[in-house]
Amino acid sequence: MAKITRTWWGESFLEVLDVSMDEGRLKRGRAYAGPNRLLTFSINKQLIKATLRGNINHYFGVYKEPRYKVDVKLKTFSVTKWDHIINEITHNTACLSQLLMNEMPASIEDVFHQQNLHLLPEISSDLISNCSCPDYASPCKHVAGVYYKVASLLDRDPFLLFQLRGMNPDKLQQKLAQSPLGKALIDRREEGQQDIEQQRYRYTHPQEKTLDTLDLKTFWQGKDTLPKVPIITQKPATPAVLIKKGGDYPAFWQRDNSFIEAMEIIYPRIIEKNKVSL
Repeated sequence: MAKITRTWWGESFLEVLDVSMDEGRLKRGRAYAGPNRLLTFSINKQLIKATLRGNINHYFGVYKEPRYKVDVKLKTFSVTKWDHIINEITHNTACLSQLLMNEMPASIEDVFHQQNLHLLPEISSDLISNCSCPDYASPCKHVAGVYYKVASLLDRDPFLLFQLRGMNPDKLQQKLAQSPLGKALIDRREEGQQDIEQQRYRYTHPQEKTLDTLDLKTFWQGKDTLPKVPIITQKPATPAVLIKKGGDYPAFWQRDNSFIEAMEIIYPRIIEKNKVSL
């Protein structure tokens, strides 16, 4: 089964479900994170709202497909707590430099632990949820489905975690950039970029040829004959290397299943269909 998340913070984000739910509901909850179940989904500041399709179950008298409303949010930190956290970050070069580059520092939790807090949810009280389904358990499988969806979004935007904890990501970036150490790091980075631009023009550019100096045949076919390309008959050491290089969830792949697993099904069909011409 393909993994929902690919990052360490995405995996850690899901760990709170292990201490908040029973295993049965947790397994069923993963199915509700897909597009077939998740009808609507939105995040407004710290509140996550979703509508999910339920199951028809004649045994329990459910003859029409139900729709359930789900609200999910994390426990937020006060303005005073965030001021202390930001102050700690602005004095931590490693964390500050990575956050200024829109990356999640591996040691980010060390900063929060100094304030007796944790950025990633660890205990059941960190997760506040409500669902319109009749299940007595909280959180239910529908809440778990929404939570899985959020975890997949964190892979692409780790700063969403700060937003769910009560800190606007843009405001956070602004405060970090305006700190003395932040300004120094940004100036240093800009100086490095200027050095790279100067190095590009350090050497004389090669002389460019125009159409006036080339006849059409040379222009299209080249001056020298191209070497023959050897025909490789043996199978590659690693099949479908370009597919596997992108990983299970490349940037263009928006579906919930693994891209590699999907291609493993499609590739043999393509080869079988075109084996005459291969």
